[in-house]
Amino acid sequence: MSEEKNNVVEGTGLSGTGNFIHNYIQEDLKAELNKIHTRFPPEPNGYLHIGHAKSICLNFGLAKLYGGKCNLRFDDTNPTKEDVEYVESIQEDVKWLGFDWEDRLYYASSYFETYYQVALKLIQEGKAYVCDLTPEEMREYRGTLSTPGKNSPYRDRSVEENLDLFQRMRAGEFPDGSRTLRAKIDMASPNINMRDPVLYRISHAHHHTTGDAWCIYPMYDFAHPLEDAIEGITHSICTMEFEDHRPLYEWVVREAGYVENPPRQIEFARLGLTNTVMSKRKLRALVEDGLVDGWDDPRMPTISGLRRRGFTPESIRDFCERIGVSKANSMVDSSLLEHCIREDLKGKAKVVMAILNPLKLVITNYPEGQVEMVELENNPENPDMGTRQVPFGRELYIEQEDFMEEPVKKFFRLAPGKEVRLKGAYFVTCTDVIKDENGAILEVHCTYDPETKSGSGFEGRKVKGTLHWVSADYCVKATARLYDYLMLDNPDDPNGEMIMNPNSLEVRECYIEPSIANAQRGERFQFMRNGYFCVDTKDSKEDALVFNRIVSLKSSFKVK
Repeated sequence: MSEEKNNVVEGTGLSGTGNFIHNYIQEDLKAELNKIHTRFPPEPNGYLHIGHAKSICLNFGLAKLYGGKCNLRFDDTNPTKEDVEYVESIQEDVKWLGFDWEDRLYYASSYFETYYQVALKLIQEGKAYVCDLTPEEMREYRGTLSTPGKNSPYRDRSVEENLDLFQRMRAGEFPDGSRTLRAKIDMASPNINMRDPVLYRISHAHHHTTGDAWCIYPMYDFAHPLEDAIEGITHSICTMEFEDHRPLYEWVVREAGYVENPPRQIEFARLGLTNTVMSKRKLRALVEDGLVDGWDDPRMPTISGLRRRGFTPESIRDFCERIGVSKANSMVDSSLLEHCIREDLKGKAKVVMAILNPLKLVITNYPEGQVEMVELENNPENPDMGTRQVPFGRELYIEQEDFMEEPVKKFFRLAPGKEVRLKGAYFVTCTDVIKDENGAILEVHCTYDPETKSGSGFEGRKVKGTLHWVSADYCVKATARLYDYLMLDNPDDPNGEMIMNPNSLEVRECYIEPSIANAQRGERFQFMRNGYFCVDTKDSKEDALVFNRIVSLKSSFKVK
């Protein structure tokens, strides 16, 4: 094994050491295997989510790390739940994450004839039979974990009768659900998956690639191992729920005749993320019930939702790198994902001043009509990003939370008689508070000291508070969407409920400095003290900008 193979490959979201999958692969490469060949095999029955990103990074990352190949393959064997929309979205997501399947785009449906021929072979060898049991009867015959199953009354049909019935199943003679093709293995097996599993079912459904050519469709446990074997996959990496299915996977590969260098199934723990739905079925229910704004709602954990919210592919790959892989199920704190996007954007995003809860501030001794420009750095973390000019005048907006009429202890922002610095500009002192007839504060009046302008060589007195602001006359009015976790609980707990957070979205009208006026869809910024924001890619218009808050500036994640 070369030294290069034990190092981190930049941009894969996967390190070269430290987990059991690498140990398996390195053992195989020391033996007869020359190169590895992996695959990412999504079912096109929904949009991909952050859990799939882990699998994408793992499969494509391993292939890149060891100089192998990775296929993108759609496991499209269930036409009743699949759609071209999902196929297209999945391809977009994989590309956006930074991975390339080159010319290796495959569909399980391309192998339908091959599956059928393997099924005929199994029937002819007495290893498969047509069964007329209903799904309810089949469950009854299957037995339990503590009691063996019992043979189907149709298990001993002759090869000739099974061939005839199966061919008639393909010809469309029988209604949906009336018959299945089952493997003849062992109804007393301690592994329930080996108790004569179903290989084919009848479904008169239109398929997105094969149309109406087929009315029988292979089950996933039959098609998937065949797909891997046909494509020469060396390592079939899947999540832990398939561990008990591995004997069936190996049985199908072996009985189909793929005995030379068969694919090796390796299981790892799927991703669990706090306050996050990680089930495509549940995510689809949220969409279909109108509880979210589609699959790409910025609150959704889908890759398209994260992309629309403003997450970067680099941050998601970093997240996948940090969580690693193991066989033990665990729950990852969502704050780690947020930490990764903060780390990625802190040296990239332009910092601008934006006011989300505006309170007007009037500098009474500042000349009316006068406008001057103050210079601010675009990113304190990255001096190479340069500076910008921001207009300053008599009337400004500050955040409501930056003023307190009766300040509490250690409140260092603006209050009656108190002095603060306005970012990049002057010191101001609060002299008056203007209220309406109900006592609500309308304006704060201040005076400024013209000798205290930042950047003018002023080295005088110090103040503890510095406030960001925008000019009331020269600002951009926009919409800000503030997001919280979509769920209040762990929605993937089988014993729990999906309890939506009623405060998962808050919409505010805000004022932003004019440098933002030409912001492009998808462009990311840091709103000073308010978080990282992204121009929404769907709802933003040139004259009506909409910003999604990606993440706040404060992190609860503890870096180890």
